[in-house]
Amino acid sequence: MAGRGNTVHNPPSSFDGFQQELVTLLPQLRAFARSLCGNREQADDLVQEAAVRAWSARSSFTPGTSMRAWTFTILRNTYFSDLRRQKRQDSLASEDVRDWVPPEQEGHIHIADVERALARLNADRRAALLLVTTGDFSYAEAAEICGCPIGTLRSRVSRARRDLEMMLDGTMPAEQK
Repeated sequence: MAGRGNTVHNPPSSFDGFQQELVTLLPQLRAFARSLCGNREQADDLVQEAAVRAWSARSSFTPGTSMRAWTFTILRNTYFSDLRRQKRQDSLASEDVRDWVPPEQEGHIHIADVERALARLNADRRAALLLVTTGDFSYAEAAEICGCPIGTLRSRVSRARRDLEMMLDGTMPAEQK
């Protein structure tokens, strides 16, 4: 008998602030997840899983630190854990790679071409590039999220930019495609 004699206990007010901040971050998490996955449904599942993990671990969040960096770290770790667990690391990306053709018209880069090229990047490089460019994180924050030294992160971003440029202009060597 739902509703009879059952009382709903509201979480403490500190959890209300946590919940509000988590909800506010969802669009940014969704954009990052979409960039990582290249698939809207998979990205939504990833964001949902990361949000559940963040909510479950809310007692371990240190107030006064960056909740944005904390939740992006959870999302990134969830993504890489899923890749390892599923043993299908580039199943969606490999389908896109077979269909990807360099543009025939000089000077025209379409969003779909960029998305396919991003999907072809090494996952660590893609995550680093997206955190710094679209996630608007500093190199230090992105390095913390990725769990690597700042120099490593800078190298990943640099290599990702170089690889993207080469993919988009059709000069990527065949063995790297």
